[in-house]
Amino acid sequence: MSRHSKKYSKVREAMHGHRRGNDSLRKLLLVAGLVCMSSLLFGHSINYALQDAPVNEVVWFYLRLGFNHIIPSGIDHILFVMGLCLLSTNIKTILWQATAFTLAHSITLALSMKNIIVAPGAVVEPIIALSIVFVAVENLLLTELKPWRIFVVFLFGLIHGMGFASALNEIGLPSGKFYTSVFAFNVGVELGQVAVITAMFGFIIIPLRKKSWYRTAIVYTLSGMIALVASYWTVQRVFFNG
Repeated sequence: MSRHSKKYSKVREAMHGHRRGNDSLRKLLLVAGLVCMSSLLFGHSINYALQDAPVNEVVWFYLRLGFNHIIPSGIDHILFVMGLCLLSTNIKTILWQATAFTLAHSITLALSMKNIIVAPGAVVEPIIALSIVFVAVENLLLTELKPWRIFVVFLFGLIHGMGFASALNEIGLPSGKFYTSVFAFNVGVELGQVAVITAMFGFIIIPLRKKSWYRTAIVYTLSGMIALVASYWTVQRVFFNG
């Protein structure tokens, strides 16, 4: 074989090797893309036990799960809602705050379950505790609802929604029933929050709000206790997580 033929053969082998390398790279990118797409479309874990269950069973399961995540399991969320109630004895005050909170956590719950928004629990949980501290301390300083408090509650709601998603993802969702399951879970969460608000107004705020000592004995005492407990949680979740 001539010198030119050998050189041509080596060049051709190099080109084939380059093409094979490109093919492998393309296949790798394709697989990575498919994984990313599947993560986006099926970001949640799968609940195989309810895979073929009737819709009414799925709704009832996630409705109860959402409610139980607040009562009795979600003591941090209960304290947050209690803090919202203590700002004022005016029912409109809690309605504005609860609406902002509900809209916010509904958004991030759905987005987190789709894996569009992902935040580690080590970040989310301390911020949830801090949000409780903020609301409780603010109750000691304010006597009426300020517009910016609604905005702050909305921001905190976004964080709480990620916390809800983390709990829901531990159970998983049946494929093909994503929106039904998330909606039922969210309704369960709302019913839990409504139960807390109803208890606060029915047993504390309405019976006692006209007492001269209401703000000093009820608002200051409960808000101070909530702030202390949530401060402890914050330290625990930041420095002793896991």
